Amino acid sequence: MAHVVVLGAGTGGMPCAYELKEKLGKSHQVTVINTNEYFQFTPSNPWVAVGWRDRKSITFPIKPYLDRKGINFICDSVTKIDPSGNKLELTNGDDVEYDFLVIVTGPRLAFEEVEGSGPENNTHSICTIDHAEKAYEDYKKLLKEPGPIVIGAMPFASCFGPAYEFAFIVDADLRKRKIRDKFPMTFVTSEPYIGHLGLGGVGDSKGMLESELRNHHIKWITNAKTTKVEAGKMFVDEMDASGEVVKQHEVAFDFNMMLPAFKGVDAVANVEGLCNPRGFVMVDQHHRNPTYKNIYSAGVCIAIPPVEVTPVPTGTPKTGYMIESMVTSIVHNIADELNGKEPNTGATWNAICLADMGDTGAAFVAIPQIPPRNVAWFKKGKWVHMAKIAFEKYFIRKMKKGTSEPLYEKYILKMMGIQKLDD
Repeated sequence: MAHVVVLGAGTGGMPCAYELKEKLGKSHQVTVINTNEYFQFTPSNPWVAVGWRDRKSITFPIKPYLDRKGINFICDSVTKIDPSGNKLELTNGDDVEYDFLVIVTGPRLAFEEVEGSGPENNTHSICTIDHAEKAYEDYKKLLKEPGPIVIGAMPFASCFGPAYEFAFIVDADLRKRKIRDKFPMTFVTSEPYIGHLGLGGVGDSKGMLESELRNHHIKWITNAKTTKVEAGKMFVDEMDASGEVVKQHEVAFDFNMMLPAFKGVDAVANVEGLCNPRGFVMVDQHHRNPTYKNIYSAGVCIAIPPVEVTPVPTGTPKTGYMIESMVTSIVHNIADELNGKEPNTGATWNAICLADMGDTGAAFVAIPQIPPRNVAWFKKGKWVHMAKIAFEKYFIRKMKKGTSEPLYEKYILKMMGIQKLDD
């Protein structure tokens, strides 16, 4: 009997565990290790930060749902990975041995890279439910005492969609309250231009998002290298195409949300030969680490080179559809190895995203994710807003049910009127 350990229980880890158990059956053991005892649907955090959702609506306890499928669950953190001994060390002192390890931890939020940033200092985040709740507490205070708002992304951020989402959601919430006129808003981003998204743009994302920001009276600073944040003030170096500072800004705020840089989690990053210099797991076309052949990885925690060099460093996003495809690849390859075969399944590296904008939304398809592309499609409309609300409920319901079916492909492509994606 082989023991497969899944490290992480997010939107990649939970589906991975379910799919592994279904594929491998009772003859092999699957264990999930996660720091928190609950699953959280991270894409809903922008709504939490303005009070449109609460913890109860987007989280659920992990253990009872994994138990139903015969999957072991350990709520703890891994302090050390010993790849030579195929062993994990936990904070409680226990060791967990594995035959295969699947790393789907997501990122470590590297607030330390910008002085004064982070929820414990002077910037908010929507990367976790805890951070989103903390942001909402300060947002409620802002509503009573209006002032300027700054939203955006720090250098080395790699997932820009939530920053745009949150800017437009805040705008929509203030308009619904009929007090939008009291809150100047500025979007500060490390992207070289609006709509870059870490992807070099998708279709007319630049023109469309610039138009939306103008229509919603949101100013912007691009090529923005945030260097320091103090209480009520953000220090930003605006760079030119050659990486030289062309203007220095001191942007005042009474409320902000800045997506931080991502790095690999410490226990993973500390393994020699496993990761790149920023701690992201290196994988081959089969999502297997070249050094440690029984370690696989998927999601935000894997190393993908930037789409292009930008004056301020930006990372490449990993969307839900892409992560789902990575997970399926890993499951098939582990099954092949257990059956004495060589891994031969690769992920489909296509970017598909539904981004909510409060009362409308934007959707894009990039096939493949890294240009030049066969398809570059970017559209907006109220249908995207409604589709994302429906998908949230659909995904959470399916995770509780323990499904292993491809949710993004089944649901989002259908909403877009696309039956199947072919590279």
